[in-house]
Amino acid sequence: MSVVLNFKSHLSELFAQALREVAPDVAQTEVLIERPKIAAHGDYACNLAMQLAKPLRKSPRDIAQALIAALPASDAVAKVEIAGAGFINVFITTAAKQGVVCGVLQAGAGYGHVHIGAGRKVQVEFVSANPTGPLHVGHGRGAAVGDCLCNVLHAAGWNVTREFYYNDAGVQIDNLTLSVQLRCKGVTPDDPSWPEAGYRGDYIADVARSYMAKETVEADDQHTTGKGDVNDAEAIRHFAVAYLRREQDLDLRAFQVEFDVFSLESALYSDGKVEETVKQLIASGHTYEQDGALWLRTTAFGDDKDRVMRKTDGGYTYFVPDVAYHLDKWRRGFTRVINEQGADHHSTITRVRAGLQALDAGIPRGWPDYVLHQMVTVLKNGEEVKISKRAGSYVTLRDLIDEVGCDATRYFLAARHPDSQLVFDIDLAKSKSNDNPVYYIQYAHARISAVLAQWDGERQALLNADVSLLNSEYETALLQQLIDYPQVIETAATELAPHLIAFYLKDLAADFHSYYNASRFLVDDEATKLARLSLICAVAQVMRNGLALLGVNAPDKM
Repeated sequence: MSVVLNFKSHLSELFAQALREVAPDVAQTEVLIERPKIAAHGDYACNLAMQLAKPLRKSPRDIAQALIAALPASDAVAKVEIAGAGFINVFITTAAKQGVVCGVLQAGAGYGHVHIGAGRKVQVEFVSANPTGPLHVGHGRGAAVGDCLCNVLHAAGWNVTREFYYNDAGVQIDNLTLSVQLRCKGVTPDDPSWPEAGYRGDYIADVARSYMAKETVEADDQHTTGKGDVNDAEAIRHFAVAYLRREQDLDLRAFQVEFDVFSLESALYSDGKVEETVKQLIASGHTYEQDGALWLRTTAFGDDKDRVMRKTDGGYTYFVPDVAYHLDKWRRGFTRVINEQGADHHSTITRVRAGLQALDAGIPRGWPDYVLHQMVTVLKNGEEVKISKRAGSYVTLRDLIDEVGCDATRYFLAARHPDSQLVFDIDLAKSKSNDNPVYYIQYAHARISAVLAQWDGERQALLNADVSLLNSEYETALLQQLIDYPQVIETAATELAPHLIAFYLKDLAADFHSYYNASRFLVDDEATKLARLSLICAVAQVMRNGLALLGVNAPDKM
């Protein structure tokens, strides 16, 4: 009997074959396979007959009967029934469910991977913090969600490019430059002359000291040395941006996040891409002059009002380089782009998409996709933590990593739906209790590792185990969890919802802990022992696979 690793895909192919035989004219109809909410309705359900009723002008039950008759034989299918108006319920054999254990052990780190991406390119832009200070916890949430999303998309068969976009131009960079320059001159934030928009964190003093000491910093593709000249604002600007880019990169490396591409807003200007985009928008006929400013008629593309592109002083508003940047993404061949950003960017989505539509460049409506995350509140000892010694006005990502470790920080920041408010409880994240989901999941893996170490047998024996002995309620629950894992990855990738992986792992750990507390593994009966060990070994493998998607370690000892 061949092992089925993805029952949903297997059934989809069976029904697709039946469809080609029963109704070849509508053979392109998408086959949807779902898990019924009620166990008595089978393991999977298909509504294909309901979908075909109108185009075929037949009753759904008649179509369902024909599809079942044409369904290719499969060792994995125990029976198929018609329910209600024409739903098709499928029952999987017990042997096929038990066989997933060997499938997991054989597939290893690749178990759960699906192929919905089919190798197509997708670019995910995330973090994209202004290089004006250390990364705060909001950036950390963006980093965790974005990186996990990239991992999930890769596991779903997409060719993923990770990109970081630096807003290294504009008013905030001007404020940064002035703040560092004042520090170089010995002026502190306590001085009455300190500008209201100036940056006050201790890190500004660090930048100033390094610049005055003529230190050299390397950040990505930049190599800059401080001049020590307090009056050279442009040199200070270049040095400060490079210094803080390096600091942010160090924070991200400590968070185990790396990027394939770094893009600079300043390069869009220096390379002429902003000017080119503006000229293209003017040529498309969607702009007009009014009150000394250049406007884009974004209302023609769903915006609530038209937007200024070029201000009366000749400078461009901030969404214009965003349009140029996304046009560049499109030209680089990324027909799918996902931007993971803070919810405060919500207002820019409509105008960026409108600008791209106004270019008449063949970019589809609704491109790019967005995943927006809400704010993070940090609690310690039951009270909200708002500031950092280093940053002055906010809690940094490095603060969290130093306090609770990388694993807990990544899990907690990625484990909720991005659109929900997140409370990061430092005390909970540090606790060694079942209330801490990171500890709970990692402890499950460590427990399995301890049992397997105590057994100290050959892995080949587990591959040859008699899995037909796995029939207790605890074992059945764990088998179903293993079966569900590929579908969790597919759903997480389709819905851009990496937090579903965290939900799944917590449920998997709960089912394992229940099994552990109710069962013995190193029993005298050799066949039973090997069957149970093979199951928990497969559970450990899936835990490692899922934790890897979240960027969290799976320890053998705790």
